[in-house]
Amino acid sequence: MPREIVFISVGQCGNQIGNVFWETMCGEHNIDQGDGRHKNKDNESSDESMVELEKVNVYFEEAGRRRYVPRSILVDLEPGVLDTLKASRLGSLFKPDNFIFGQSGAGNNWALAHYQDGPELIDEICDVIRREMES
Repeated sequence: MPREIVFISVGQCGNQIGNVFWETMCGEHNIDQGDGRHKNKDNESSDESMVELEKVNVYFEEAGRRRYVPRSILVDLEPGVLDTLKASRLGSLFKPDNFIFGQSGAGNNWALAHYQDGPELIDEICDVIRREMES
């Protein structure tokens, strides 16, 4: 049975750490951050390329011939951090449907996020997680 991990990042801190995580994963598997394609180095043998791609399916889903999409769900109560991520070079890798955000933010008010804004997004978050797990 293959091991697959869905990476869920929540909030400003989670999404910023997640951004660095995906940069690292792309580097380790030699995946271009702009288009998600595996890139061969000039002097790389086919064996080296196969080693890089051996476990790529743990965190990435193959969306085409040697094009990989992160298995990731990004959640925040306000769109600011996710908009910044979408506009970055790495942003084009992610599925647009896996960005989930509210319209305002909790403004560092835990109770507001927990009792009011968070519950409004929970159904959508669960649907996206379910869809990502089933694909």
